[in-house]
Amino acid sequence: MITSLSIKNYALIEKLTIDFSKGFSTITGETGAGKSIILGALGLVLGKRADLTSLKNKEEKCIIEAHFEISKYNLLPFFDANDLDYENETIIRREILPSGKSRAFINDSPVNLQELQELSLFLIDIHSQQQTQELSDENVQFDIIDAIANNKEKILDYQLLLKSYKSDKSKLNSLLKKQNESKKEQEYNTFLLEELVAAQLKSGEQVTLEADFEKLNNVEIIKESIDKALAIANEEQIGVLNNLKEIKISLQKIAPFSADYHSLLERITSLTIEFDDISEEMNRCSEKLINDPEQLDLISQKLQILFNLQKKHQVTTVDELLEIQTNLENSVLELGNIEEEIIALTHSIEQKTTTLDVMSTIIHDNRFESIPILSQKLIAILETLGMPNVRFKIDINAAETYFQNGKDELQFLFSANKGTDFGLLKKVASGGEMSRIMLAVKAILAQYSKLPTLIFDEIDTGVSGEIAIRMGEIMKEMSQEMQIFAITHLPQIAAKGNAHFKVFKSTVGDDTQSELKLLNEEDRVVEIAQMLSGTIVSESALNHAKALLN
Repeated sequence: MITSLSIKNYALIEKLTIDFSKGFSTITGETGAGKSIILGALGLVLGKRADLTSLKNKEEKCIIEAHFEISKYNLLPFFDANDLDYENETIIRREILPSGKSRAFINDSPVNLQELQELSLFLIDIHSQQQTQELSDENVQFDIIDAIANNKEKILDYQLLLKSYKSDKSKLNSLLKKQNESKKEQEYNTFLLEELVAAQLKSGEQVTLEADFEKLNNVEIIKESIDKALAIANEEQIGVLNNLKEIKISLQKIAPFSADYHSLLERITSLTIEFDDISEEMNRCSEKLINDPEQLDLISQKLQILFNLQKKHQVTTVDELLEIQTNLENSVLELGNIEEEIIALTHSIEQKTTTLDVMSTIIHDNRFESIPILSQKLIAILETLGMPNVRFKIDINAAETYFQNGKDELQFLFSANKGTDFGLLKKVASGGEMSRIMLAVKAILAQYSKLPTLIFDEIDTGVSGEIAIRMGEIMKEMSQEMQIFAITHLPQIAAKGNAHFKVFKSTVGDDTQSELKLLNEEDRVVEIAQMLSGTIVSESALNHAKALLN
């Protein structure tokens, strides 16, 4: 529950600090006195956005600080999850700087607005007149039924799975689209790949093939040249090798006479050995030379395949063709992977569909069982609020669509009087009836909710007299389980509060300020009397005020 609120430099409030107690508190004041300013300040603490118009003095910062007693509400997991210091008395502070920037703190730890808004969901429900109109919204109606049906955790689990299911569906549609778009291209890529694979490409083979081609294509010239060289080298009388041997013999005779001659001998010996080796190599080359037209034709065909592929793919080397082949293999493999992913996603979607159907059925059954309970409780409360013939017709039907909270479609119909047909709330309920229905809903939800604080902002619109008294009694009953605030214009409701605050304006020089004051018993009698009779308080109004308070 909220234990205190401090406001500085906000709207018409220069400085204000007020303490609150548990139970039922009422807030009254003339129209325009500043009740909405109090709610606005509280809204900022709860994470609503702000701007410079919030500042009373544009040169100073605005500070709003609220203290909350949260020891009974199991909020430690939230603080741990958000890495915040937990305190039984938690302090939330909001600052708006003259520059327009905003800062927020929870127990002096800086937080963003999202974290502030998430925490506020566990602290306060501010019920405005606009929310009363939202009662006719299907999502709000589902929230009411689900609270009684204890579906909150089940719906959260369902939503997590639904999110995963939708993600899988989106991925599957994307993959199917990609598969369809790439199918023709993939067929061509497969053809190109098969063509390259059939060529049995090897790195560096083109150089070898070209060399072999040149050798086989010129075998006769090569053989003739080698044989001629061999003849010159090995001619019996005048061959080069024979002459080298003669030179070597001559130098052997004179080698002992001089180092120079000996050096010449060594050189001619080395030359003779080398030339002999050359001669042997030429002989081996000659023996290997074979005129093979068939091999020449095969090499020519292979080279032609390479040239054609290079021209087709606009490259000049086999290595570049091999790189293209690898890319095509990856492309074809990717399509295969897409098909595998499609199969896996399809299986996953089928499994999640089955689970979602089971979960939505459980949610539906819980809702179905809770509807009679809700109807009975609503009717019981509304009968005491001057609606003795009220009836509700609440139907839920399972649909084929996965909605955010299950697969149900809801029809929430209402009839206030005997002999009238059921109709949609927003079409057949008056403002006063909507206010009473909303109060009944909040009173019922208070039995199922662990929310510490509820603020009613003029929920008494359109009612008066005995009905207003009963509305006040219901809010007082609710305050046994939670902290209740009611901003009201009705003295019957104001008198039911355990504490009574008055919002009023005061003028200091040329400055107008809004203030909030906790009334004592005497002031409270006067305030309620003024609410009954106006500014001039009559004796009968005072007596009536005392009667209401007693």
